[in-house]
Amino acid sequence: MSTQPITTVAIQGERGAFSHAAAIQIVGPSVRIVACRTFEDVFRAVASGDADVGIVPVENTLAGAVQRPMDLLASRDVLAVAETRVPIRLCLATPPETRLEDIETVASHPVALEQCLRFFDAHPAIQPHAVYDTAGSIRDLMAGGADYQAAIGSELAAELYGARILQRALEDDPANYTRFLAVTQDGEVMDPDRPKTSLAFTVPHVPGSLHRALGCFAEEAVDLARLESRPIPGHPWEYRFFADLRGSNGAAHDRAIAALEAVSGNVRIIGRYEEVPEGDS
Repeated sequence: MSTQPITTVAIQGERGAFSHAAAIQIVGPSVRIVACRTFEDVFRAVASGDADVGIVPVENTLAGAVQRPMDLLASRDVLAVAETRVPIRLCLATPPETRLEDIETVASHPVALEQCLRFFDAHPAIQPHAVYDTAGSIRDLMAGGADYQAAIGSELAAELYGARILQRALEDDPANYTRFLAVTQDGEVMDPDRPKTSLAFTVPHVPGSLHRALGCFAEEAVDLARLESRPIPGHPWEYRFFADLRGSNGAAHDRAIAALEAVSGNVRIIGRYEEVPEGDS
């Protein structure tokens, strides 16, 4: 990622969140975590220098795009310099003395709760309770005074906060992965020869404009690995497109982006980085 050692990483959530696991995969086990309540706080920590890098989720294999980080990537002065994929393995964490029959309410992030519907179907007396973070739900449970008896999160969080793992593999689908990007202000680390490029662009509201935009990638034999659209705040019924390019080299990406700039109202390169090989998730 950089010639300088990165030790401080901002994440949304508490230590033990899946973003913490992503930070370990990208940076290494000695990383120091700056816990942030919101994604905006993550980007502010990077901008202020309180963190060397920020780690944000951008898509999940079950839930799709993680929308707020994508909007921030298009509007903030940062660059994506690395990616990783984290398997989302969810466990039921409790204080040591708690039994399954003692549990009335289970807390976690709303997305995590939605990924454990079979557990709640099998235990209709247990109610889900949404909080801002998976790891935070386990931390607060073990700190005492929480209005729930169990929490759903990572095994890393359970270990960090001293919880007992009552059940493992609560997720409905084992093919559950989240893709994370590492973002930084240091533009020097964005190597033009890295094989994956993420960008955001808009197109005019005229017939065929999106077709012409996508043709820029086809002309250069660049693989369009992902295409998402997001509403543009303050501009009703207008959309920004997010694309991931791969399958060629940096020069081909540059030619495709130059052609795109000729037909698009706005193009922003979000970052360039090494792609995680298939099977290495």
